[in-house]
This record gives sequence, structure tokens and C-alpha cells, in this order.
Amino acid sequence: MQIAYVLPSPISRTEDGRKEMERRLSILRSFAAPGTLVDIVDIEEGPASIESLYEEYLCIPKTVDKMVELEQQGYDAAIIGCYGDPGLDAAREVTNKMVVVGPGEAGVMAAAMCGHRFSIITVTESIVNALYHLVEKAGVGKKLASVRAIEVPVLELANNKAETIAKLVEEGRKAIREDRADTLVLGCMSMGFLNVAEEMSDILGVPVVNPGRVSLKMAEALVGTGLCHSKAAYMTPPKIGSGKVKSSQELMVRK
Repeated sequence: MQIAYVLPSPISRTEDGRKEMERRLSILRSFAAPGTLVDIVDIEEGPASIESLYEEYLCIPKTVDKMVELEQQGYDAAIIGCYGDPGLDAAREVTNKMVVVGPGEAGVMAAAMCGHRFSIITVTESIVNALYHLVEKAGVGKKLASVRAIEVPVLELANNKAETIAKLVEEGRKAIREDRADTLVLGCMSMGFLNVAEEMSDILGVPVVNPGRVSLKMAEALVGTGLCHSKAAYMTPPKIGSGKVKSSQELMVRK
């Protein structure tokens, strides 16, 4: 089984970015079952980090084109490396047999199975409303207790890991006490790669969902059981289905 993790930003443009990709790949491979081969790729251009719907939309065309490439290369599944699942529906429309997993969708589905009410702890207030919409779209809105933000930008999460964990625990504790949450979800992939879910769970006494780990295991489960997305739900765009165009660039009309 071959799975690709797709970063919707051009992180490999810098030496530090390439090192971070290698670090994340090592973590993903540690999550994988025997026989699962995991790779990590990024896109050629896009925002450095995603903390708004605007930034999500900027990265979608290149991310979706990358999904098409990966299916042509023979990958069984691909994971969108952003908790907001930018371009998830579109990626499923333009692929045929390759499973495409969104960590946001996978994370809240897992949380809905672990308890009665879950809360998402994310980075900044600017993404909170978008995550409410994500949960509703996933169909588990009745189980959402709250979405809380620690007000730390994505690119600063790892600067002081101890402080980040303290803020995550603080907001998690508020979600449990004030919002009656019994399960928590880390609402950012960079949070997932801090490897703090288990520590938070030990401190707070409730399940804490790591979206990186859950999305990988969800991809393995779908591929392993021979399931893929319904083309009755995610219909191939007519122009692509007819063979007239093959990428987002060919769809664009320019002066």
C-alpha cells in the first residue's frame, strides 16, 4: 500500500522546510502499519501557512493537480496536509480509484466515535468559523461542543513547545469544564506533528485525537477494505471526463 502526504504549501523551498518535511515523514512512517509505504510531497507555490479560508483557497488548485499526479504515479491514497481539508471535494472529483483523506473530516469522525461531545482546539480565531462549517459538512455537528483557539500562529507553534502544550491543555480543560466536551481534537496538522496528543490525554483524562495519525490510519483502513469514494457523490467534472482538459490550468480562461 502506497500513501502520499501532501503539504499544501511550498515548504521544500528552504533548508529548514526540507528538514521539517523529513521530520514529518519519519513520524508518519512510525504511525504506518507494516507493508504501508508513506511518502511526503509539497506543492510548487502557495501560502507559507494556512490560518484563513482565503489561504485555503489559494492552495487548492496546485494541491488538487498534485492529487491527479499522485494517482497517475500509482498511489493508493493521499492525505491533504492541512486540517481545514482544502480542496477535499475537488480532489475526490478528479481522482478515480485513489482514496483522498482530509484530516479535518477524519479527525471529527473519530472524535464522534470516541464520545458524546467533542471540542476542537485550533491555532487562531481566524479559522474557528471555518471549522464549525467543516464539522457540519462532515455530518457530526450535533456532537460538537466547541471550537477554541490558543492564539498561536502555525509557524510559531514549535518555537516554545512547553508553552504551546500549556495553552493546549488550558483550552482543553476549559472545553471539558465549560463546554461539556468529553473528547478533544487537535485542529491543526502542525499541532499533530508536535506529538502532544498522548501527553494531553494523560493530563486531561479524555481522548485527544491527533489528526495526522488518524488520517493515516483512515487511509489504510479504506484502502485495506477495498473502499473508495463514490463517484455518484464526487462526480468527475464533465470537461475532464470528456478528455477535453486534464488539469486546472487547462480549465482556466485567460485574456
